[in-house]
Amino acid sequence: MTGVLTLRTARLILRQAVWEDLEAVHRLMSDPRIMRYWSRPEHETLEETRAWLGFLVDQAPDSRDWLIEKDGAVIGKAGAWVLPEVGFLLHPDHWGQGLAQEAMVAVIAALEAEFPALPALTAEVDPRNAASLRLLGRLGFRETHRAERTLLWRDEWCDSIYLARART
Repeated sequence: MTGVLTLRTARLILRQAVWEDLEAVHRLMSDPRIMRYWSRPEHETLEETRAWLGFLVDQAPDSRDWLIEKDGAVIGKAGAWVLPEVGFLLHPDHWGQGLAQEAMVAVIAALEAEFPALPALTAEVDPRNAASLRLLGRLGFRETHRAERTLLWRDEWCDSIYLARART
């Protein structure tokens, strides 16, 4: 889907990706600190990022993902890869400043406005990702269940905590 609504917050612009974002997105996706709790390890090549970026540029009908810009630079991504599951990533230079929360508040409002029949949003988090769990808790997400060995990340099995946020 093209033409995803641009979202603006006090400090951020959330916008749909374009192909010209390839190098900026690769800087995010190739950083092992950012990708540690993602669904796959960091991207090793620009071609990996190009393939991944294609899903953001030409979004599916059940996808709403935004790049996060601050002061004209792409610093992260937030949205729903496949509804109702939401997720986010942010460059470490911007951790601890409330920017992920600011972005997700805008994303949640946009998703609830566009999809009024959606009863809840969900998230899946590695239990070791304490910062993301705290953020999702502040956003009203509550744990629904846990599962072990849900993702093989390189040679390491990871567990998952599943959360849901009923619409407001």
